Amino acid sequence: METDESKNDLSPMFTRGAVDVISRTAVFRGFFTMLRLRLRHRLFRGGWSGEFERELFVRGPAVGVLLYDPERDLVGLTEQFRVGALERPGGPWCLEVVAGMVEEGEPLEEVARREVLEEAGVAVGALHFVRSYMPSPGGSSERLHLYCAQVDLSAAEGHFGLEHENEDIRLRVFPRSKVLQAMAESGPDGCPIDNAATIICMQWLQLNREQLVTGTSEV
Repeated sequence: METDESKNDLSPMFTRGAVDVISRTAVFRGFFTMLRLRLRHRLFRGGWSGEFERELFVRGPAVGVLLYDPERDLVGLTEQFRVGALERPGGPWCLEVVAGMVEEGEPLEEVARREVLEEAGVAVGALHFVRSYMPSPGGSSERLHLYCAQVDLSAAEGHFGLEHENEDIRLRVFPRSKVLQAMAESGPDGCPIDNAATIICMQWLQLNREQLVTGTSEV
């Protein structure tokens, strides 16, 4: 029976040791990798599950960076084609935070600063950690690390990206209030900003903007 203390403990009942991976088979290797796992795991009611198969989309860690100009209250977002959004009502060009993959051994903040320069052409001042999360743990191994970068957006905007990676990125700058209004007015069919990383970063900005503007405390 659960005690009051255990009810308030957010730790899962099981850890990695409660999963037995019997086999891993690569069913596809391309820009990304897809694995088929045969596994079993411990059950809440006791004992073990039967063996079953799951496909896993293997994608390494990534960094996302919201660009914010506290002096002018401006937000910078990238606009680019996303194949996963082909059937999106508004089309497959999405407004997002700056983002990039992390190479093995790379410090996260170094990746954040590099990606901002490549995708937005601006230098990062202060860099604030926002959140680390898994976008789709039901079928993907990806973990995304989010930051908010204080930048000067007064003369920003333009076209960026690495041509050899087929990147075609448009940097756009908006008043913060305009972005929040679009998010508030979104419905079941989505809105121009409908990806989790950007929504999380904008919500974080709402909670911490005063500290960024005044510099009264660390966030």
